[in-house]
Amino acid sequence: MTETTPDTPPRTRVEETLHAIRRDIVSGALEPGAKLAVEPLRERYGVGSSTIREALSLLIPDGLVTARGQRGFAVSPISIDDLRDLGRTRILLETHALRESIAEGDDDWEAGIVAAFHRLGKAQEALDQGVPGSAGDWEVRNHQFHAALTAACRSRWVRHMLDILHHHSERYRRFALTDRTVPRDVHAEHVALMEATLARDVDTACEVAAMHIQRTTDVLAQVEGTFEAAASTNGDGGSRRMAPADTPRDAT
Repeated sequence: MTETTPDTPPRTRVEETLHAIRRDIVSGALEPGAKLAVEPLRERYGVGSSTIREALSLLIPDGLVTARGQRGFAVSPISIDDLRDLGRTRILLETHALRESIAEGDDDWEAGIVAAFHRLGKAQEALDQGVPGSAGDWEVRNHQFHAALTAACRSRWVRHMLDILHHHSERYRRFALTDRTVPRDVHAEHVALMEATLARDVDTACEVAAMHIQRTTDVLAQVEGTFEAAASTNGDGGSRRMAPADTPRDAT
């Protein structure tokens, strides 16, 4: 296993291509169920066929790409059941990692949380002001904040799995969060999470984290029709493109 973080830069052409394909899957540029033919992807990313195949193969264990035997590759589908399973799994792992990080974290760990929260706050301000490109920057900063909270967890496997789960969570947010009618203050939730963590209040921090993640699942589940539309209009015969949400105000 090669451990990565939200800040890990690609080191090879294959990794660079993998990051680009993953970014396009998560953002919705490559839709759920869509075929991933090698030739169009080779032209899209400007690399060779073998690089594309290797990058796609490496995305299969992460659950973003499926192999169809002789039919090639496809973007993994989305569903309401998968969303709920994702939320439950993320709560299980993230609260475990947070509990261990609070027990093991040092001053540098605390400083990393404060710095990540500060950057997330700046991204939130840009998002609220409608700055172009701010939604993508917010997602990166949000990922970094959650990774900072659990950075002192000793298990590299748990950290790796959390990284994978974050990409899947972002994918659902970008597809489903077009409805802003559900009242929610995500910034306040992040403040509460940071304060409980830095206070070393394990039970409160884990409770806040679990509620934070479950709240996102509940909000996304209210737009279940979005997932049904994605499933019915993409893949082998799909034609309608669903644009990803531009402003993840109800994200986690």
